[in-house]
Amino acid sequence: MERSRARAFGSLRSRNVRLFLAGQAVSLVGTWVQQVAMGWLAYRLTGSPLLLGVLAAAGQLPSLLLMPIAGSLSDRWSRHRILIVTQSLAMALTLCLAGLALAGVVTVWHLVAIGALLGVVGALDVPVRQAFVADMVASRDDVGNAVALHASVTNAARLVGPSIGGAIVAHAGEGVCFLVNGASYAAVVLALLAMRTAPEAPARPATPILQGLRETARYARSTRPIAATLLLVALVTLLGRPYTVLLPVFAAEVLHGGPQTLGWLMAASGCGALVGTLALSLQRSLGQSARTIRLGAAVAGTALVLFALSDALWQSLALMFVTGLGVMVHLASSNALIQTLVADDERGRVMGLYTMAFVGLAPVGTLLAGTLAASLGAARMVLLGGLCCLAGSLAFGRRLPRRLA
Repeated sequence: MERSRARAFGSLRSRNVRLFLAGQAVSLVGTWVQQVAMGWLAYRLTGSPLLLGVLAAAGQLPSLLLMPIAGSLSDRWSRHRILIVTQSLAMALTLCLAGLALAGVVTVWHLVAIGALLGVVGALDVPVRQAFVADMVASRDDVGNAVALHASVTNAARLVGPSIGGAIVAHAGEGVCFLVNGASYAAVVLALLAMRTAPEAPARPATPILQGLRETARYARSTRPIAATLLLVALVTLLGRPYTVLLPVFAAEVLHGGPQTLGWLMAASGCGALVGTLALSLQRSLGQSARTIRLGAAVAGTALVLFALSDALWQSLALMFVTGLGVMVHLASSNALIQTLVADDERGRVMGLYTMAFVGLAPVGTLLAGTLAASLGAARMVLLGGLCCLAGSLAFGRRLPRRLA
């Protein structure tokens, strides 16, 4: 029991990890509060599933273009300082959105424009934050545990935030949600400022950005487990995870609910994700990570197929729980496997590829989901995505070396 507890929380020996996770816990609750508010406000203003896809794509499209570059920059500059700047910028943009909403002048195009600017900031922030997790731990053996705990905090916030967001929207309006998120960024900025950072290593020799990207792509292709993992993450991002932008449609048209129903669906997904990542914190071997990457995609795909066929609230909530568990087990295991295998001097750039696969490709997936949902229906789109996740999980196992499969 004691050994399991030590393994589950080993990375918390680092003061910086404790500060980082505490700040993230507060800030990410605010992020999910805002996520519910933006989706509901956009659907209330337009009534269009296609506009939900456009809004999500506006926030995610910069990631497709900028994340590999951001990963390269994070190998040259202080990741700690980059995060302070990006979190401060995100706070300022969110408070601007809160002001527009509280003044009663917000339009869907305000949401799209500010969402796009937040996407630019996020494109710089996310790969740096992923690589920074490994910088904080005392031992390389703790990297997987730190990744799992970070994912657990993310999903605890995902569990709490949507329910809070749905309640705030119902009783106080979307503008208050944006204000709450803007204030929550202060927690992570203060945590970063309180960290004791080690002297910076000599900067990596400056390489032209395009040349660096080509070198990183060659490195990833030559490392078979990394290449296979990136491909499956990309598939799940394109065809599986876009179910989230269609949840307002399911809440309103399939389950005949309102913003609180949407919050419950998102919270159920977050609860499943939290359970999955807490279980992953006990993992020890790379082989376990590789197997859970494949298992997570298969579980998520199966749950999405069944969710697409459900019209009962309790059944849909249960399937959202299983979907969230599967998706996050898949993503957290993928992150841990890549961070453990990658060379230290390639970490930032390879994590740039990883974050491009799980965030940068998301706008393509959300636009596809919105377009197909408008023509085929939301349920058929989710059904198709689930079947593709199942097929991808089978193909993934065949591409791994035998020692990991």
